[in-house]
Amino acid sequence: MGAHCSGESCGSGLDGHLSPRYRKILWFVFFINAAMFVVEMLAGVKGDSVSLMTDALDFLSDAANYLITLAVLSMGLRQRAIAAFVKGVSMGVVGLWALSMLVYHAVMGSLPDAPLMGTIGIMALFANVLSAFVLYRYREGDSNMRSVWICSRNDAIGNIAVVFAAVAVYFVGHGWPDLTVAAIMASLALHGAWQIMTHAKKELKEVGSS
Repeated sequence: MGAHCSGESCGSGLDGHLSPRYRKILWFVFFINAAMFVVEMLAGVKGDSVSLMTDALDFLSDAANYLITLAVLSMGLRQRAIAAFVKGVSMGVVGLWALSMLVYHAVMGSLPDAPLMGTIGIMALFANVLSAFVLYRYREGDSNMRSVWICSRNDAIGNIAVVFAAVAVYFVGHGWPDLTVAAIMASLALHGAWQIMTHAKKELKEVGSS
């Protein structure tokens, strides 16, 4: 950070990864995501909801990604780009898992517990909106910082869909809204993975040519 950077202005931009405030925020969102993974996975299994289980895995993936980000903050651009690429791969794995579970539950004809889906979905939405809010000013920068923002943004969007799916399941008495949302979340995960890996590969190429 340059000599003209002071106060909160030092916490954003390309050098935002060096900000002590950014580290504190990452620890904050890590604990939120780790706790929500446990809560949402248990609820997803109990309520037979693919969208809740998929979102729970997103929380787990994000928690791991925040730890990776914390580990490489002080490293060079190459190491941070590699970390971002790994995070992109993990997001893609979550998307593929969601698609496989979607097919399984569609064949089994599962009916989720709508009230439980709605309650946990609202909790998860609050957690992700809070995470996205505190990370918003750090959405620009290198691929590592962008990956953190994309993860939280996608999860917040997914949680809104889960809440709507819970309402739909309650009224139609069928599991297809849950499966539809799971498909949307899988698509978001795969698209986010593509964005993160593409940016990371671009940075690795630039570092290699410099």
